[in-house]
Amino acid sequence: MLFEPIKIHNLTVKNRIVMPGFHLNYAQQGAITDKLVNFYKARAKGGAGLLMVGGAAVDPEGVFAGWISIHDDSLIPGHKRLTDAVKAYGARVGLQLLHQGRYSAGFTEGKEVVAPSAVASRMTGHVPRELTRAEIEKVIQDFGAAAKRAREAGYDLVEISSSAGYLINQFLSPFTNQRQDEYGGSLQNRMRFGLEVLAEVRRQVGPDFPISVRLGGQDYIKGGASLEDVQAFARELEKAGVNLFNVTGGWHETFIPQLNGEVPAAAFSYMAGKIKSQVKIPVVASNRIAAPEIAEQLLLEGKADMVSVARGLVADPEWPDKAQKGHKPIRKCIACMLCLDQIFKRQPVICSVNPLCGSDDEAVPAAAVKKRILVVGAGPAGLEAACTLAERGHAVTLMEKQQEIGGQWRLAAVPPGKADFMSLLDYYNQRLAAAGVELITGKTATPEEIRAFGADLIIIASGAQPIEEVPFPCEGVQVLQAWEVLAGTPVKGDNIVIVGGGSVGCETALYLAQQGALDADTAKFMLIHEVEPAEEIRKLLLTGKYKVAIIEQQKNLARDMNNASRWLLMKDLNLFGVKIYNQASVESVSASGMVLKQGDKSLTIKADTVVLALGARSDNALYEALAGQPEVYLIGDARSPGKVHEAIHAAFKLACEL
Repeated sequence: MLFEPIKIHNLTVKNRIVMPGFHLNYAQQGAITDKLVNFYKARAKGGAGLLMVGGAAVDPEGVFAGWISIHDDSLIPGHKRLTDAVKAYGARVGLQLLHQGRYSAGFTEGKEVVAPSAVASRMTGHVPRELTRAEIEKVIQDFGAAAKRAREAGYDLVEISSSAGYLINQFLSPFTNQRQDEYGGSLQNRMRFGLEVLAEVRRQVGPDFPISVRLGGQDYIKGGASLEDVQAFARELEKAGVNLFNVTGGWHETFIPQLNGEVPAAAFSYMAGKIKSQVKIPVVASNRIAAPEIAEQLLLEGKADMVSVARGLVADPEWPDKAQKGHKPIRKCIACMLCLDQIFKRQPVICSVNPLCGSDDEAVPAAAVKKRILVVGAGPAGLEAACTLAERGHAVTLMEKQQEIGGQWRLAAVPPGKADFMSLLDYYNQRLAAAGVELITGKTATPEEIRAFGADLIIIASGAQPIEEVPFPCEGVQVLQAWEVLAGTPVKGDNIVIVGGGSVGCETALYLAQQGALDADTAKFMLIHEVEPAEEIRKLLLTGKYKVAIIEQQKNLARDMNNASRWLLMKDLNLFGVKIYNQASVESVSASGMVLKQGDKSLTIKADTVVLALGARSDNALYEALAGQPEVYLIGDARSPGKVHEAIHAAFKLACEL
């Protein structure tokens, strides 16, 4: 079904794949840029059926920090250039219309922030000003005028944003709408603003032009709108002339995870199904649909008529074409949250696994002179370098000391919520074979063997090693590296102390804290058959066999992790009872306990096993042994321990230059 055409009102879309509105921070003062045109053109060329651009601000106060706008006629030519580029590849293109309301960070730029009521935003900490009735009418008119401009710019449809906690969503929610006039109070009144926006949009674009609404299935905010509220809203919207619903999850400020790897695939699709049961127009399911087989299953089960693929298309613009033809491996989103973190930092979106994201007009150049190249080390940096070099036409051999590719990346995939990381290795395995890379595993390269290999150039991607020195007196207990724990080395005793509260230490702590907790299949069985009360089952899900603690010298943990992932990790550590000693240092460890210094206090805690997570240092001994030999390059963690996107992007850049 995924590649069957579908009609939205009078518009035919060639397949069921939608790229939803996705903030990229590529605009300039609200205007469309070459970067934006090239981004969407690449996804249209890659086979997506419908590309929804935006959200686009409908008023000048929402224009800042790289977001798209459609608030002025002067912006129409730029949008026309984008729509022409997309349509040239047979895709349909829509524009999502957005007013941020209380989520606007405009106050940081001296702009006024308005909302249905003066309820502070947890995201910004700012208290907005309540909209007057005259201002409400002005916003409604802004939506209509923006929709008219979108039609003039060549868009095939417009989408009204009523999701994620933006303005229309704020009016619908009793949490943020505390008005006493006709726009507040009852559900009918809280729906009024959204329905009036729709009516004005319909008046401006005419009866034949398709209109979509991006619906938050429910707020997932205490005191917010329920799924039943949204179902009622959907029924009224359909009566008023909506032609498509795209159903997503909750608000940006919810404490419920929405997009990270902890969220099961298509976990929120049930809300699309609930909305679909109430309406007759097409419904799109969203959130964590990264694999074509999952998308197909949702359609076959009747939960949706179309599927949203956002980050999947960021990671691989050719996702649809590859899924349909099966001729190339799909580079799947690994749910690392880097793109989302860039959005919230108001920085241009980049992708950990796709080094061309944001530079989609750039082509990988063919090699002017074909060379024989040896790459040593099959972690992410070595893999990207080997594949790109071979695809350029070089003869490439990749040598790895382990029996499988991946290196340290295999350890990164072990902690909870990181299972998607393994898809990257599946992708590289297929890509290596397709590119004709000679892969030699289980072979530790020596300087002598490398010299004898006779390569024209050598790339060393030997990774890093954990810092092993124990910086405090320690005897009578087991001492392990975090890497050893993640690799499967058993810990001894019940009391496990992690020394080092960076991302590796925190994720190792969470991994250990979940050992022995009730597994998902058993929990499902117990819930269905009412073996135990739901609260007792939840307790068993959150109770592992180890008592785990983290010792960190600094105030904050996981400072090296992006904020979009960090808060979820901190939440999970708390849920699973991990004890945190921050601003603390270890004085000594013995069989009688670990002595800590925390401020002016000294305390002793139980420690049967001490796990060190003190960072890593580059393993560049092989590179140094080859010093003086021409055409030897050092990449990835072997150069400097860092993030996976830094390793992959730098390796790609070097491979394009050689």
